[in-house]
Amino acid sequence: MFVGNLPADASEETVRALFSEYGTVRSIHLVNDVFTGKCRGFGFVEMEGHEARAAMAALDGKTFGSKSLRVRYEDPRGSRGRKRH
Repeated sequence: MFVGNLPADASEETVRALFSEYGTVRSIHLVNDVFTGKCRGFGFVEMEGHEARAAMAALDGKTFGSKSLRVRYEDPRGSRGRKRH
């Protein structure tokens, strides 16, 4: 899943704690700034399908830190933007 609008002080531990309320978190990858090491505001969380759906439903729009989260399904095959015929 894509997780956007994370606060700069977000860490893998805080994001894991938030998402693990809805199931087992397989992996987390936060994108950090090269110079400051702080979160750039987005990352990816991997969970099982039904657990991921529950997390998306509960957390999309929820305030985390001082920001409203955006949680969306991210196609791992990278087909976003391609037209389907």
